[in-house]
Amino acid sequence: MSKILDGKVAIVTGAGQGVGAAIAKGLAADGAKVVVNDVGVTLQGEIENASAADEVAQAICDAGGTAVGNADSVSEWDSAQRIVETAIDTYGRVDLIVNNAGILRDAIFHKMQPDQFQAVLNVHLHGAFNVSRAAAPHFKEQQSGSYVHMTSTAGLIGNFGQANYMAAKMGIVGLSRSIAMDMQRSNVRSNCIAPFAWSRMVSSIPTETEADKIRVAKLKRMTPEKIAPLVAFLGSDAAEKISGQIFSVRNNEVYLFSQPRPVRTLHRGDGWTADTLAEMLPDAFGTWLTPLERSADVIAWDPV
Repeated sequence: MSKILDGKVAIVTGAGQGVGAAIAKGLAADGAKVVVNDVGVTLQGEIENASAADEVAQAICDAGGTAVGNADSVSEWDSAQRIVETAIDTYGRVDLIVNNAGILRDAIFHKMQPDQFQAVLNVHLHGAFNVSRAAAPHFKEQQSGSYVHMTSTAGLIGNFGQANYMAAKMGIVGLSRSIAMDMQRSNVRSNCIAPFAWSRMVSSIPTETEADKIRVAKLKRMTPEKIAPLVAFLGSDAAEKISGQIFSVRNNEVYLFSQPRPVRTLHRGDGWTADTLAEMLPDAFGTWLTPLERSADVIAWDPV
């Protein structure tokens, strides 16, 4: 019986545990040969288990799949090149890039330090660029390929104390859209997924209030294995007409997110001054302004 990713080679970054490991195992189960990439660090970026990638690759092989581990860093250009070279050297091609690697450096904005901001951008945004760019010439040459980038509703909607993470995740949305447009002529697709799943990335959510405790309890019901089917679909030929989009997976729900478009306009034939804007804009745009909400405020129903 054929599988949706038979004959394809996938690279999954940050796949040593959590969402990344579940995606790597799911892609292998759907027929892909997988490069499991992970440097084996903690959420704070400190070395914790340098063999994490090899352990997940071995688990895939033990289950009858095909995988190889790789411990290069996504945040450095040369090492990102080696990640893609691992796929080419081992399997002769690359078809799917899953940019999942990430770290956290949470801090309220007025206390966030430059190194905290830069470290998160280096892994999430620069890492997504580095690995994507390393694969791009191969995709162009073979006239096919797919990128799936992990964004977050923390960026799409909002969260407290995560200016660095939110900036990186929204940057990934722009990066994905640009790749989709620039590489469309080469039959290359690029999409984003905002995953809802209980993993170590969300295990750091504070539970100081009763509302936070309820929120975390809901998150624990959403396993990372739920994310893999959408990644597999987007990496398959069945998704050939889908590119430049933002999806989300929340337990058994799949969402398509809107993207910024004008929602209201104001026109004044003789132009505007600050005073006339102050007179008219607040009432004209008032009910259309986007509230300062967190994802839990917008997607507030229980996962199904």
